[in-house]
Amino acid sequence: MKDQKTCLECGERIQGRSDKKFCGDYCRNAYNNKVNADSKNLIRNTNNRLRKNYRILSELNRTGKTKVVKSTLNNHNFDFSLFTSVYTTKTGNVYYYVYDQGYLELDNDFFLLIKRE
Repeated sequence: MKDQKTCLECGERIQGRSDKKFCGDYCRNAYNNKVNADSKNLIRNTNNRLRKNYRILSELNRTGKTKVVKSTLNNHNFDFSLFTSVYTTKTGNVYYYVYDQGYLELDNDFFLLIKRE
C-alpha cells in the first residue's frame, strides 16, 4: 500500500495527485497566511507608505512639472526614505521616483516635481 499523505494544515488524509500538500484551497491559504504573516505585514505597510507618497506627489504636481519648497512636502508627511527607483543624469542630478512621479532636490530647499511620461 502507498504511503498516505496528510494535509500540512489540518492533518487530514489527502486524496488525488501524489504531489498534493493540502486537502483543499482553504487549508492551503490558511497555511500560507500563517507562514507569510510577518513579511506580508511589512510589505503591506511599505506599499501603503509608497501609495501615500505617490498621492502627495500627484496632488502637488498636477501639471507634470512643478517646483515646491521642502516644507510643503514635510507638511504633507512625505517620507523621503521611500521611493521605487533612482535615475542619475549625465550631469549628476539624482531623480527619485515613486512609480512615475519623481522629484529632484534643488538648491535653497526647493524640489522639482516631475512626471515621467
